[in-house]
Amino acid sequence: MVTMKDIARECEVSIATVSKALSGRTDIGEDTRSRILKTAEALGYMTNSAARALKTNRTYNIGVLFVDEQESGLTHEYFSAVLDSLKCEAEKHGYDITFINRNVGEHGTTYLQHSRYRGVDGVVIACVNFNDPQVVELVESGLPVVTIDHVFNNRLAVLSDNTDGMMTLVNYICSMGHRKIAYIYGDDTTVTRNRMTGFYRACEANGLEIPEEYVIPGRYHESKLCYKATQQLLQMKERPTCIIFPDDFSYIGGMNAIHEAGLRIPEDISAVGYDGIGLSRIVSPPLTTYVQDTKVLGETAASKLIELIEHSKTVIMDRVIVSGRLQEGRTVKKLEA
Repeated sequence: MVTMKDIARECEVSIATVSKALSGRTDIGEDTRSRILKTAEALGYMTNSAARALKTNRTYNIGVLFVDEQESGLTHEYFSAVLDSLKCEAEKHGYDITFINRNVGEHGTTYLQHSRYRGVDGVVIACVNFNDPQVVELVESGLPVVTIDHVFNNRLAVLSDNTDGMMTLVNYICSMGHRKIAYIYGDDTTVTRNRMTGFYRACEANGLEIPEEYVIPGRYHESKLCYKATQQLLQMKERPTCIIFPDDFSYIGGMNAIHEAGLRIPEDISAVGYDGIGLSRIVSPPLTTYVQDTKVLGETAASKLIELIEHSKTVIMDRVIVSGRLQEGRTVKKLEA
């Protein structure tokens, strides 16, 4: 293993000078620093993480609490995109990622215990039951925390603008002449409540009165349940002309129910999704949906957490809102007035 002594010998400087260059000290010349850093890289020098932790009182390790109740794991395209962006941003700052769970080996632990066992400097929390007492314990522990799409008092949160996103979708559907709009909504979460608010705000702004039976429960990333919910809507005497699905993946269940009923999209009934995952662009016809900016969501969560870890006394515990955009596919028919 390459040591600082090897670098010092190669550069013909003292070990102390090498140490200053590698630790970012400013009391050496820029040419000397540059030469040492280039030599260290050429020789394959790696700092010892344990030594760095002792010196900085940090492990440069970020915990990620990600619990997908649908058990789709990292095949869930929306969250995998957010987490990939988060990982890339963290690595730019020299941090590694560790997933937090309830186990250490064969022994059960709490999320907080696991975080402390792994020695993480902070935790990003996403896709979890935020009402879980163990999640609340972690948030209230004093460990730096950033949540995605959920707000705790006096904690940093990065939020996709779900209210505005749903309003954008509904306004677009109305602009295409639709008045009978159904909404299959997802699990009871902050995300769903915000989208529901956006749905009713936009309906009210467009002078629509939505029958209660047009708004029915489904689940995120659950095509089977949305298949049944779509069947329920199609069997109504006065069926909707457009259906909003919880997300793009769930739309597949609804699409199958529509096709099995002998109907065409959008000629006989229109549909929209939410998220803007790759699937939305390869189905036929391409799905009209709202694209969430997963890249910015992940990057912002990582950068805000690192800022909180490294500058805890100067960070404002605010909410960062990340906007998305409408993806105008071909699943919404223009109705004649």
